[in-house]
Formats: sequence, C-alpha cells, structure tokens
Amino acid sequence: MTISIPDLVAVRARRPRAIAEAAAARVRRPLIGESGRLLIVAADHPARGALGVGDRRLAMANRADLLERLCVALSRPGVDGVLGTADILEDLLLLGVLDDKVVMGSMNRGGLSGAAFEMDDRFTGHRAEDIERLRFDAGKLLLRIDFDDPGSLRTLESAARAVDDMAARGLPLFIEPFIVRRVDGTAHNDLSAEAVARSITIASGLGGTSAYTWLKLPVTDDPDDMTMALEASTLPAVLLGGDVGEDREAVYGVWRKALRLPTVQGMVVGRSLLYPAEGSVAEAVDTTVGLLRTHRPHRP
Repeated sequence: MTISIPDLVAVRARRPRAIAEAAAARVRRPLIGESGRLLIVAADHPARGALGVGDRRLAMANRADLLERLCVALSRPGVDGVLGTADILEDLLLLGVLDDKVVMGSMNRGGLSGAAFEMDDRFTGHRAEDIERLRFDAGKLLLRIDFDDPGSLRTLESAARAVDDMAARGLPLFIEPFIVRRVDGTAHNDLSAEAVARSITIASGLGGTSAYTWLKLPVTDDPDDMTMALEASTLPAVLLGGDVGEDREAVYGVWRKALRLPTVQGMVVGRSLLYPAEGSVAEAVDTTVGLLRTHRPHRP
C-alpha cells in the first residue's frame, strides 16, 4: 500500500470526526482467533522518543515509511493485530486496515527514553475510557521498576488503577514488567531469571482483580531459565520479541523453546518485524507466524 501523507493530513485538518467514524465502523474480532495463538505487531516506540533501529537512529521517525511497513505486516496471514499510540492507530483507522484485527492501545508513554524522569512513567497515552469509546480490544502498559528510584512508586500506583479501570470494562490489559537498574545513569532492564520472576509476581498482584490481566514478557538472559521465571504466575502471557540481530536462527530457537511453556499464548513483536536486519517485512512476519503455528497452546 502506498501511503499518501497529504491525504491523511487533509482528513485530519478538515474532518477530524472521520477518526471516530472509522472506529465505530471497524469490524471487530475475538482476542484469540482460530489459531489459538496471538501475534501482535508493536509500533508504540516513537511516542517514547525511541526512534532507533540498529545503527539507524531515526529509522522510525519517517511516518509514511512506518505506516507502509505496518500495512504490509497487518496484511500477512496469521497477524492478529497491532499495538500503538493514538496517533498511529488513528492513521491506520483512516487507512482502513484494522478490520478483523485486535487493536491494542498503549497507555503510559510518559517515561521518555533516556530522560531523568524515565521511571516516573505517567499515563500520557490511552485511558481505559478511550479504549472503550474507540471500540479497541485491549490495552498495554509498561511497568519498569527501579528500587532506587522513587518515581517507580507513582508508576506502580497508576498501573494498579489502570488494571482496575480496564477490568471494570471487561477489557484485557497487557502488562510489560521489568526490574530496571541504572549503570552510569542509563537504565538497563535486568533479564536474569530472578529479576523476571520478581517482576512477574509484582505485575500479577496489581489492582483489585487479575481476571483481565495478561503479561508481556521478555525472554531471560539464559533461555534455559525461562521456565523457572514463568512458574511465578498463572496469568496468560505473550513473549516480547526483542531485537533479532544478525544471528536470527539462534533467536528463533529461543522463541521456539519459550513458546512451548504453558502460560505463553503468543508474541508481541515490533522493530524486528517492521525493520528486519535481513529480508523483507513480509518474510520476517511469515517466519514468526510459522513459529507460532508449530507450537499451539494448551486448550482445556
């Protein structure tokens, strides 16, 4: 699909009501489809100021290019939906590519990448009422916890209230938790099995109910320890697909192993699908879909 930025701008400037109309007309679907797996393409990085991919510092700054890549990904069989902030999801609504897709709103984007206030991750994106009003299907929040940063407490409290607000509307909420440590002033996610397990237990206990809570989890530094980390909760989980890098087969092998675990229901993958180190967006997406089809979750 060729993206016409002038057309999008013209609609936004002259007929902003078109966004609400497109949201009201969108054909919806269940969260979990016929495959029993969930594959969501993530595109909420730009709102946090995280625009780099590999050695390209501003790769995601070109909105037309990003939208074209998203449209290709969403057109591939086996892709269930997209995660994004309001601006991106509304562009996609206007382009008419979200029918029969899971649409997931990104809720907290205040902890800007590299900022001194990064751990005070306030909810500056979608609210629960926005997700309900726009007839979106789920929400996502990032929960970074730095035991040395008081800002993490505000994030925890805000996250708990978001869990309550989404559950009151019967809407799934995907929590992406990390234990964070600062090295020379820079925040780093601790991906040890112990830290991932600890983050899971903290996220699982937020709010007055966990009935609608899902987890969005990274693979541990040592993939062999992933089983131990995921034993920390019975909440359904999706894997966070990180940077694939040059050794794609090694990363795919790690994903295959993790997808066998009983709580894992699918994947949410962003830049490694939209900006693959090798090959096209379609090829990267199709490979990931193949992994998911090979390992189907348990059904009661």
